[in-house]
Amino acid sequence: MLKPLAFALALLAGAASAQDRPVVATVNYPLAWMAERLGGDAVEVLFPVPEGRDPSFWRPGLSDIAAIQQADLIALNGAGFAAWTTRASLPRSRLVDTSAKLSDAFIATQSVTHSHGEDGAHSHTGTASYTWLDFELAAGQARALAAAMQRRMPDLSDQVAETLPALLADLDALDTQARETLATLQGTTIIATHPRYQYFARAYGLDIAALEWEAGAMPDEAQWQDLKDMMADTGASVLIWEAEPPREARDRAAELGLVSVIFAPLATRPASGDFASVMRAQIEALATRP
Repeated sequence: MLKPLAFALALLAGAASAQDRPVVATVNYPLAWMAERLGGDAVEVLFPVPEGRDPSFWRPGLSDIAAIQQADLIALNGAGFAAWTTRASLPRSRLVDTSAKLSDAFIATQSVTHSHGEDGAHSHTGTASYTWLDFELAAGQARALAAAMQRRMPDLSDQVAETLPALLADLDALDTQARETLATLQGTTIIATHPRYQYFARAYGLDIAALEWEAGAMPDEAQWQDLKDMMADTGASVLIWEAEPPREARDRAAELGLVSVIFAPLATRPASGDFASVMRAQIEALATRP
C-alpha cells in the first residue's frame, strides 16, 4: 500500500504524464476518430463542439479558441467545413487541411439559406463539405492527418506508421461494402432530409434529392408539402433522416409510402459505437430497407 507522500507523488506523476501528451484538435468527429485511431493513448484528442450542436456551423467561444490554439496540431476538414476557422487566429504552422490535396474531387453546391437552432442562419453554398462520406476521400484525409501527426509529433512517428494501415483498411472495407450492397439502389431516387450526402451519392452511384429539414425536429405542413412534391417529381420511396425524427414524423412518412432510414453523417460523435461500426450498420440498413 502506498504511503500518503508516495501516493501524492504518483498522482502528480500521472497528471504530468497526461499533460505531456500532445494534443490534436479537430473540427468534426470523423477527424477525431482518425486521430484517436492513429495516436491511441499517446495523444489527447480535442473535439470541443458541444453535444447537439452542428460542427459545420458551430461558433466557438473565446475559451474554446484558446484551447484549440494551444493544440500541437489542428486538423481541419477543408471544403468549407467549419467556416469559423477562416476567421479565427490559428497558428498556421500547426494547421493541417486534410482535404487540401483532394480539391479536384470537391462538389460545387447551390446557395440555400436556412437556420439550425442555436447555430443561427447559414447558407449551403460553394462547396459540399461532408467529404468523408466518400470513404476513398476519407482515406485521403486519414493519410494527410497521419503525415501531419508524424511531422508535428516525431516521437509518435513509428506508432502512427503502425496504426495507419488498420485505419485505412477499415475505410476501404466501408467503401467496398457501400459499392457492393447499395448497387440495388442505383437508378432510383432517394430523398434525404438535409443536403449532406453529395459525396456519398456520387461515390456509390446514388441519386439523392435533398430537403431542408431540421435534424430531429417535426416538419411543419409546408415541409410535408415539399416532400410530397419531391415524391411526385422523383418517384422516390426511401427517405433518409440525418437524425432520429419524432415517432409521429416516421409514421406520417410511412403513410405517404416512404421507407425511413436513419443515416447520420457522423459529423458529431455517436451515442454508442464509433465511426466504422455505426457506418457499417447504417449502410446495411439502407441496403436492406424493407
